[in-house]
Amino acid sequence: MLHDSPDDLDDLARAQPDDADPPVHASAEPAPSRGVPHVVGVHLYLERDGKVLLGLRHPDSVFAGGQWHFLAGHCEAESATACLVREAYEEAGLVIEPADAELVHTVHVTDAAGSRPRLQLVFRARRWEGTPELREPDRCAAWQWWDPDALPADLVPYARTALEGIRAGRAYSEMGWSP
Repeated sequence: MLHDSPDDLDDLARAQPDDADPPVHASAEPAPSRGVPHVVGVHLYLERDGKVLLGLRHPDSVFAGGQWHFLAGHCEAESATACLVREAYEEAGLVIEPADAELVHTVHVTDAAGSRPRLQLVFRARRWEGTPELREPDRCAAWQWWDPDALPADLVPYARTALEGIRAGRAYSEMGWSP
């Protein structure tokens, strides 16, 4: 039976003791490890006159030095849209309202055995204020608008995957996971 109303959910919660054991599932395979938390990254997909904004990572950057990438950052103790708003302002001086951010693609990626998996959330801003400026020159050396049909060769691979997914109307991609 499906429960839709909050009253039904309250009744269900009252019917279960607080110290109830979790359900046991018979399986020949061990349960997946729960010891590796995923990193959540947010990325800004901005389009203007049919072109998309990318930043050239500083050559000394720990991640992707000398490659083109979305304006991006990691979620801290905040929601994904709050992170996007914060990063857009910190990195490029752009002002975005959370209500103007729309999730357009997710890339679930792992780079190598033992590395932390990452969920890369790509948001399109329907509206924004400001012109991209270099506010963190130690991380980003340039902002440039690119034609989606002529993207730079030195583009971060999962950013390319996300851009291809957006253009194809796909909401989700995976990279680096073994079949």
